[in-house]
Amino acid sequence: MKIMITGFDPFGGESVNPAYEAVKLLPDEIGGVEIVKLEIPTVFGKAGEALKAGVEEHQPDAVICVGQAGGRSGMSVEKVAINFVDARIPDNENNQPIDQVIEEDGKNAYFASVPVKAMVAKMRESGIPAFVSYTAGTFVCNELMYALLYLIDKKYPHIRGGFIHVPYAMEQTVNKPNGTPAMALASIAQGLECAVLAVAENQTDISQAMGTTH
Repeated sequence: MKIMITGFDPFGGESVNPAYEAVKLLPDEIGGVEIVKLEIPTVFGKAGEALKAGVEEHQPDAVICVGQAGGRSGMSVEKVAINFVDARIPDNENNQPIDQVIEEDGKNAYFASVPVKAMVAKMRESGIPAFVSYTAGTFVCNELMYALLYLIDKKYPHIRGGFIHVPYAMEQTVNKPNGTPAMALASIAQGLECAVLAVAENQTDISQAMGTTH
């Protein structure tokens, strides 16, 4: 089995992005699964193009995209991507699309096809704070997740895909307000390893209450 894991470059004034920094820490094989690593530009349009090129080159069995969600306190496995962009801040090429669809012929939303709850459960079993998220935002992270699931829907139905948001790395919070949530890069990488194992071990998701009330 081969799983491609992607991570974004730094954006929004940050000097690092814990997503790709953690991806780089992963071994080339996890539990017999071959790992392919790919850095993605935090740029609307180009992010999806880089992902598509990576999928076409490596032909993975599954793809896990990883992005930074500063302010979240744990690793959040995304359930759904929406066909909508509303950029609060510019991307790394100063693009700031507002109220735009991603794909005119795409569905309003796509659900992740990786076992979201099993991934969260595996992380929790290893002592990694994790939860299911029901919004990937409206920035490049959501656009990339949508681009992945759109590509799977249109061209690669045998591939499973999903997205994980990770907190700030510890070193990113030095000059941020006291109490800003953060996680050690080693712990983020451990969580990603758990995610890989969960994908390899579960063709379908587990049934366990992980919803929200608001």
